[in-house]
Amino acid sequence: MTKPAKSHGRISIKASAKPRALLRETPDIAAAWKAKVITLFPDAFPGVLGQSLSGKALHDGVWSLETIDLRQFGMGRHRDVDDTPAGGGAGMVMRADVLGAAIQSTLTGKSADRSEQPIIYLSPRGAVFDQSMARDLSAKRGVTLICGRFEGVDQRVLDEFDVREVSMGDYVLSGGEIAAQALIDATVRLIPGVLGNSLSTAEESFSNGLLEYPQYTRPADWMGHKIPSVLLSGHHARVKAWRKKQSEALTKDRRPDLWRSFLDSGAKPKR
Repeated sequence: MTKPAKSHGRISIKASAKPRALLRETPDIAAAWKAKVITLFPDAFPGVLGQSLSGKALHDGVWSLETIDLRQFGMGRHRDVDDTPAGGGAGMVMRADVLGAAIQSTLTGKSADRSEQPIIYLSPRGAVFDQSMARDLSAKRGVTLICGRFEGVDQRVLDEFDVREVSMGDYVLSGGEIAAQALIDATVRLIPGVLGNSLSTAEESFSNGLLEYPQYTRPADWMGHKIPSVLLSGHHARVKAWRKKQSEALTKDRRPDLWRSFLDSGAKPKR
């Protein structure tokens, strides 16, 4: 039998028809960053989020994950969650009454407190998710994510609950579950205590507006390809300068949009 995860802080106890929070291996720890995910496929979670450092932090109570099964709020004998689009058209649309009830079940505290647990709908028409957004979300109490399916969701529910639409890029997925896991992973890793070395997030791509410099490790000579000598010199100032110059060159070549933003910020390129 698996031992229960250690609890850091006080367990948050709340009334529930299904008292899973006190029985599951990852208890709901008060003050822990919390991801709530509304989905038709709750068994898709935690998925890769339960692995490696994010998984360890999840089991240690540094952050927590709760899935809300949208089907449980469905209508009629078959628990329908969607209907045909008003005005006609292809596909199906998630019903406002169904999704609204699911969102309502996640809300706790006063309305003023909800800014600390924003509601996000993963949508290709939303603002593009980036590192800055991940940092902003990691500083809040958590996030509630809506995983869409079909043609989308009834606009009225987005308006009623002031839902923020966020896109993971200019492409379309079959549903929001993969996008939700990507958003959570990018955010959770910025929470203190999740990664072993805080410098890992300080020096990686996008942390300073640039792409990360090339990385090397042993062996020093592999198939005739040698590690740049400056990295073996032991001269920290030269290593730092080399890495900065490499980051700038890569960004300028591969992401001219980032390079323009970097220059517009007033930063001075390494010469």
